[in-house]
Amino acid sequence: MKKPVKPAREFISPSDLTFGLSTCKRCLWIKYWYKLSAPLQMPLVGTLSALQEEKFHNADMPTIDPTLRPGTVTKWGEFVKSKPLRINESETRWRILGKYDLVSTNTDGTIGLIDCKVSDSQRDSGAFYSPQLEAYSFALENPAAGKGQIVASQGLLIWKPVDAVGEDRSSYGFGVDQKYVAVERDGARFLNVIEDFINVLEAELPDPGSECTTCIYLGARNALDNL
Repeated sequence: MKKPVKPAREFISPSDLTFGLSTCKRCLWIKYWYKLSAPLQMPLVGTLSALQEEKFHNADMPTIDPTLRPGTVTKWGEFVKSKPLRINESETRWRILGKYDLVSTNTDGTIGLIDCKVSDSQRDSGAFYSPQLEAYSFALENPAAGKGQIVASQGLLIWKPVDAVGEDRSSYGFGVDQKYVAVERDGARFLNVIEDFINVLEAELPDPGSECTTCIYLGARNALDNL
């Protein structure tokens, strides 16, 4: 596969720092150089996420978790774009671009970042999602335009479905366990992940991922076509 003169997209999605780099570097490379991704089949994710986020519009932060600084959720669902990322003191072509879930305005002048999840996955930990949240925090502190703000806290607000509730069709719903997981700031790790990520993108096309379901399917499909 020939590498184009320039990538089809030069903005790094925060979620790709969590899922893209850890799943298949070949698919990741194709996504950024050709703007081509395998279709995702998650029809309820957007609906559930929107309902969860809406629940906390204008919420007081300590009501979400008592460890959070006094403040109020004042922004939600907005895109943030960063200045160009720097690796080894050199400016790259790459920036962060993503849409955060919730941001608070704190009484001490700082802000708080919350990423909402509706999930029962065992991987929903601060360590797993740290690069993704750090990317949002980096963009908020180093915006492409305007003045940055200090992100004093970042964390996951997780809803885990546990049961069905309601007595009739007008009140049926799902009950959830809510958990807030604080994600400690780790700028050093973020820069290491970013460096690995950019090195993958700037290199030649990687080999297919040995556990990538898309690559495995395409390999088997191509084998059938050649029978």
